[in-house]
Amino acid sequence: MTIGFRILPRRRTVPADLIARCAAFPVANVSDCMHRMSAAGPRLKRFHRSGSLAGPALTVRTRPGDNLMIHKAIDMAQPGDVIVVDAGGDLTNSLMGDLMLAYAIRRQVGGFVIYGAIRDADAFLTANLPVWAMGVTHRGPYKDGPGEVNVPIALEGMVIEPGDLILGDGDGVLSVPFDDVADVLTRAAAKQAAEARLMVQIAAGQNDRSWVDEALRRKGCVMPGAVEVTPDTARHRQPAA
Repeated sequence: MTIGFRILPRRRTVPADLIARCAAFPVANVSDCMHRMSAAGPRLKRFHRSGSLAGPALTVRTRPGDNLMIHKAIDMAQPGDVIVVDAGGDLTNSLMGDLMLAYAIRRQVGGFVIYGAIRDADAFLTANLPVWAMGVTHRGPYKDGPGEVNVPIALEGMVIEPGDLILGDGDGVLSVPFDDVADVLTRAAAKQAAEARLMVQIAAGQNDRSWVDEALRRKGCVMPGAVEVTPDTARHRQPAA
């Protein structure tokens, strides 16, 4: 086996029923349920008009500016797969354009997350297939390799294993590890229900805001009407001997 130039099988994927349920939750809520510790970063931008993304990761690591392994990943993709590409964040050459996009749609690819550049940006807007990328350049790619398919990759510190759940919406992209999807789903459902109740309270003017002042007091914040305790004032408050 040659590390750096290989294609591996994907041994597991998130079940379709869990994907469908997670698709109903905003990425921000799911991120909160993962303690806000995982993110692909704000430099990844949405290049479709609207809509969200939920599907299992088909991972690609490629040399910057080369898309040979991305072509192979599209050939391998199952309907609904999200092709996640680590190309080092380089923007010198694009990694895909309108022809690859059309073929991916024909293959029923669920979407793309590209840590690199695309071109034919208007075609991506028209097609509206969920696509996040780092930027745009008209300079085309090479097709020489090397690269790898179905290996662990990382985008801005967010680790993605083949088969992990990829979520995306207007707030960005998030990877949920395969082993944690069920637990995160339970937590996200509870958070969604709590936020729905809070929305009702806000609309009725009944939301409790006392927690704000409580948090400020715990942090020692001086607020209007409060007496600031300094060493001098503390000394004057001492009882007479």
